Amino acid sequence: MLSGLWKKKAPLIVGIDIGSYSIKAVLLNQNDNGYVLEAAVVEVMPRGAIVDREIQDLDAVGKVIAKIRKKISSAVNHTASAVSGKTVFTKIVYMDVALNEQELASQIEFEADSLIPYPLDEVSLDFEPLDINESDQSKVNVLLSAARTESVEARVAVLEAGGFDAKVIDVESYAISRAYDLILSQLPNDAADKVVATVDLGATMTLFSVSEAGNHIYSRDQLFGGEQYTRLIAAHFSKSFEEAELAKLAGELPENYAIEVLAPFHTVLIQQVRRAIQIFLTSSGKDRIDYLVISGGSALVEGLELLLTEELAIHTVIANPFAGVEISHKINKAQLAKTAPRFMVSAGLALRSFVPWHI
Repeated sequence: MLSGLWKKKAPLIVGIDIGSYSIKAVLLNQNDNGYVLEAAVVEVMPRGAIVDREIQDLDAVGKVIAKIRKKISSAVNHTASAVSGKTVFTKIVYMDVALNEQELASQIEFEADSLIPYPLDEVSLDFEPLDINESDQSKVNVLLSAARTESVEARVAVLEAGGFDAKVIDVESYAISRAYDLILSQLPNDAADKVVATVDLGATMTLFSVSEAGNHIYSRDQLFGGEQYTRLIAAHFSKSFEEAELAKLAGELPENYAIEVLAPFHTVLIQQVRRAIQIFLTSSGKDRIDYLVISGGSALVEGLELLLTEELAIHTVIANPFAGVEISHKINKAQLAKTAPRFMVSAGLALRSFVPWHI
């Protein structure tokens, strides 16, 4: 019955990435040739409205989303957003392959009580059957996801305040892994079977996510982001934080910034990425990362692609999730090319339009 339901054409979903400094929204459609980008919108967030990935000012965030609502087709109402950070828990559990969906849900809730480090009445649970376990054919691998209910409800509230219908609340690391398919054309031909890490450089947090043969296998948050670069600029050139941010984005910095500010930031960034890779290799038992993808607003910092390739000896690309996508005539392609790495999460969320979800 459910399989029949999932075969019906689902309504399109706007992917909305709620970040500390901005909100990014993507709307994808499909035609006979593949995906079509219908909209890619960025709106600046008031400072302090989001702190440590948590919404602090529901009204302010709702107003920013309302601005996005005006720029998205009124025919599309459904949205997907994501939770991330320390309030999110994910784990692969092994369930009897013979269980039906209702039995599986009951068993998952029973298992979750001993696995999740929060009281069950404080979390929202979801699960997704993946594939048959290779070691035990009587078991199915099931992805268990949980997040603090207050985090989920806050995102639903601001999406609805902005005029959307919140249909999906995803996990950010899985949204990035879903967008992996969109950047395969930027990588060598064998990437589909390799270990590929995505470093999503946000304003205050960096998400390190790894896929192997297209399957998400690891994620970790780090307290590091582009805000540190802005603070270096502000301190070195005696600017306010806001002035430094504007100068950074506009590329209007003194000639000596590359040596005195950019180089020190590059050094710290390399240390952070190298440490993330080492932690992954140690915990996973893998012996290498084959390819590295850099996304997020801070991926636009000058020189990262060549720097990381040389320093880490890993083939590195700056993500453009729209490289192989047809672009609507309504979108400024030149402007999009400059900002494309910022849309990795929102593009992954928009892809929920084309995968099954419960109604």
